[in-house]
Amino acid sequence: MKLVNIIPVMAVLLAVFVSGCKKDEETFTYPTGTSSNPTNNATDVSRNNGVSFTFNEAMDPLTVNTLTFTLMNGTTAVPGTVSYADKTATFTPLGSLSAGTVYVATLTTGAKTLAGSSLASNAVWSFTTGGTASTLAAVQLGTAANYVILAKTAINNTATSVVTGDLGLSPAATSYITGFALTNATGYAIAAQVTGKIFAADMVAPTPVNLTTAVNNMNTGYNDAAGRTSPDYIELGTGNIGGKTLASGLYKWTNNVTIPSDLVLNGGANDVWIFQIAGNLTVSSAAKVTLIGGAQAKNIFWQVAGNVSLGSTSHFEGIILSKTSITLNTGASLNGRALAQTAVILQMNTVTQP
Repeated sequence: MKLVNIIPVMAVLLAVFVSGCKKDEETFTYPTGTSSNPTNNATDVSRNNGVSFTFNEAMDPLTVNTLTFTLMNGTTAVPGTVSYADKTATFTPLGSLSAGTVYVATLTTGAKTLAGSSLASNAVWSFTTGGTASTLAAVQLGTAANYVILAKTAINNTATSVVTGDLGLSPAATSYITGFALTNATGYAIAAQVTGKIFAADMVAPTPVNLTTAVNNMNTGYNDAAGRTSPDYIELGTGNIGGKTLASGLYKWTNNVTIPSDLVLNGGANDVWIFQIAGNLTVSSAAKVTLIGGAQAKNIFWQVAGNVSLGSTSHFEGIILSKTSITLNTGASLNGRALAQTAVILQMNTVTQP
């Protein structure tokens, strides 16, 4: 066969081969990521969040690991663990992320499908954490800080409690303070169970005006705590924070919070904790909140939109700012303040101002 006749035949064969390759390329699919959490360029990201990437097809779990999924703070790698389930790869930092910091997540082409195909290129996205690297500002209580217990509708005590600090009730009258065997004085009352004075809205001047100011300050303090933005931690423990050791910062939950076992707050004398709780706060019987590292109860603020219940023989630390009621069950103790926009209920408790 002459060369001139071979060339057209080879050209046809080459065209068929190329066409077949293109067909193979068209049927070959890369595992495209359908979403990331946090999303790219997200801000105010919780410091306790994991970082995840969801694929549109199943991956080989052995290829989704700390070599293929990383998180960086500048040039520093964040230590963590990587897991894979339900088409989602998750990087979980070993500790809390830093406040107000840009992080870059990368999932490399080393992550492959069960069929062995990989990402067309590295998936890279960044986000910025919430919070602030500076010390969180304390909630200003104004003259509400003059009281260890302050309420609007009632202060009720069953059996013998030991209270150190002043009590205030407004706009309700003295008759709504029960269980203390009050002895009236001019503008205030005293009781054997209270090391301090007891004030109510129907006592002589200037007590009514002072209480009105204090209650207004209490409301302002509540709104201040509730209105803080850029939380460091969001939905920590899905509301169960028993057994944890928490650093200072702004914490936020959109539902109830429970403390079923001991909780430790670890920080310095000037560190501030603010807990924003949209539901109820419940401390189980015998559970204890303790402070280490020099942390002080006066710098801990629990803003609770629902009810607060401290279980029998439990111990609690900090300033409670409740939209509704605060109940201390039998033998519970509080080192802090109980500031309620309805009632405070006591039963054989020890309450001490910080």
